Amino acid sequence: MTPFRRRRRGKILAVFEPGEAALLANLARQLVELLRDRHGEAVADADPLAAQLGLNGPSLPPEDPVLRRLLPDAYHDDAEESGEFRRYSEQALTAAKVGNAEAVIAALIVGGFDPDELGVAEPVEVELGPEAAMSWLKSLTDLRLAIAVRVGIEDEDDADLIVHSDDEQAVAMVEVYEWLGYVQETLVAVLG
Repeated sequence: MTPFRRRRRGKILAVFEPGEAALLANLARQLVELLRDRHGEAVADADPLAAQLGLNGPSLPPEDPVLRRLLPDAYHDDAEESGEFRRYSEQALTAAKVGNAEAVIAALIVGGFDPDELGVAEPVEVELGPEAAMSWLKSLTDLRLAIAVRVGIEDEDDADLIVHSDDEQAVAMVEVYEWLGYVQETLVAVLG
């Protein structure tokens, strides 16, 4: 990856190798699927007005630990209040997270990534405006949180321990986690 840099027109540019673009698009698609799967079944009792306004989400927290981290309780000490808050806000939060991940995929496609042609060896040039850059930052955070939950990273020491373990899959995921951090860091540096 060529780090993000600012162009004269005010846009932000980065160049990804084809494999990096495919990895990022794949992770973003998985995030979209995970978030969309959460709202396949309503958990809360139907409130007709809330349903018309799209404010009738589940009141129970997700069972999946990644979703619990991405869609946390608003009140850690009050399950009933958290349920009410979740019921009226989770669908909007989920939609925003899905939109951010889809913005990552869209920018990769506009930059030359073709999900149907994985053997293409052309670099993918991503150009972001201010709104797209914020979507990328938020989605990179969500992706890193999801990986951290899956492999058990709570702090830097955890990542170091996993990297030196014999679990090849976990080591690979920590490397992806750290690479996503690098991508995010270069974007933050340009925005700062």
